[in-house]
Amino acid sequence: MASTLLIVQFVLAIILTITVLLQKSSSIGLGAYSGSNDSMFGAKGPGSFLTKATMFLGLLFVVNTISLGYLYNQQKLGSAIDSVKTESLIPTKPTAPAAPVAPVTPVTPTVPASK
Repeated sequence: MASTLLIVQFVLAIILTITVLLQKSSSIGLGAYSGSNDSMFGAKGPGSFLTKATMFLGLLFVVNTISLGYLYNQQKLGSAIDSVKTESLIPTKPTAPAAPVAPVTPVTPTVPASK
């Protein structure tokens, strides 16, 4: 979940940067490269649309940042020991030692008597 939100954070940062740079300023910014936007955004131009888009993207960016901070804080409070299976480390009942096995005596082959 945190990795998905981190990817969304990067995408939001890039789109938010582009929308801020497209807004008209005293030096026009990147809006000069977008051509005539009057027909696409209406008679007032892209100013109102880009302002609303910037506010919406900024709000999404802040909400995503807060949720990422909350998720990372929850992961920090967890311990690595919590994920270790204790039943695999400590046997539940002691095992009895195996009964000693008597060594096997070698069988010597008997040679038949020759007549």
